[in-house]
Amino acid sequence: MQTEARVGMAAATMDGGGAAAAAARRYTTQQQQAQPQLQHHQPQLGTVPHLLAGGVAGAVSKTCTAPLARLTILFQVQGMHSDVATMRNTSIWHEASRIVYEEGFRAFWKGNLVTIAHRLPYSSISFYAYERYKNMLQMLPGLEKNGGFGADVGVRLLGGGLSGITAASMTYPLDLVRTRLAAQTNTAYYRGISHALFAICRDEGFRGLYKGLGATLLGVGPSIAVSFSVYETLRSHWQIERPYDSPVLISLACGSLSGIASSTFTFPLDLVRRRMQLEGAGGRARIYNTGLFGTFGHIVHTEGFRGLYRGILPEYCKVVPGVGIVFMTYETLKAILTGLESDD
Repeated sequence: MQTEARVGMAAATMDGGGAAAAAARRYTTQQQQAQPQLQHHQPQLGTVPHLLAGGVAGAVSKTCTAPLARLTILFQVQGMHSDVATMRNTSIWHEASRIVYEEGFRAFWKGNLVTIAHRLPYSSISFYAYERYKNMLQMLPGLEKNGGFGADVGVRLLGGGLSGITAASMTYPLDLVRTRLAAQTNTAYYRGISHALFAICRDEGFRGLYKGLGATLLGVGPSIAVSFSVYETLRSHWQIERPYDSPVLISLACGSLSGIASSTFTFPLDLVRRRMQLEGAGGRARIYNTGLFGTFGHIVHTEGFRGLYRGILPEYCKVVPGVGIVFMTYETLKAILTGLESDD
């Protein structure tokens, strides 16, 4: 979506010339006029409330969408040890029914504890780092505040990408453990978070905790960059055009659209990351031995280009409410905590 927007703006500039430039100037003028009002209502929080709001927002979202998240992971890793012809007959409903019949309804939340253990620090670091990176970037020449539409989008893209890389690097072992717990079906090799951490170090060495980190860093930067930039761009435009709409509604709608954009753009990298995380899990044979790009090639060769988007449907079903809940909860908690600090 972000790419299409940039292409559309470029085409408009080439075709419209002065009209496009005038439109850009009007947008910048509107944004500058609205900036004092938006800054007046923008919650100003300290470090701890920022971390708390971001962490709780991530945990709430992940718990609400855990069933769809597990379905996504199961679909993503099917091609590792399944026949391609068999996989074509698998549907979301069929897989969900299998989980309920074979593992019980609670199995939809398998691995959710480690998900929360991962998401609390991940979301906290991500949101906090984004605010800090954005402030730092706005001090650079050409990216300062009120620098126009291009400068705003550039700051959001860079700030979001850097915050995602920072958060992913600091919490990666928990993400890997979460994937392995969620991918277990009838046979449980890992009995919990601590056992999984111990077993991975014992069987694969300490480096086993960082399998797939390259694919993760390659994907998480663009993913969060697109998510934050689309979210804040849509929200800013919405607040300028319709300043009296509910902030909760704005956060929910813009967050959902940003999630769709980012998931579509980075889903193949996420699928490769999941499969690399499961390499050698539970003593199983290794399948991909040629690194990140070799894994891409192997998937395309054995499953076709569509194999890179295996599980995208449950991902869409998850990301629309999931990302919306994250931003809505985050903005709501910021407002509540700001009110509490004001009362003090």
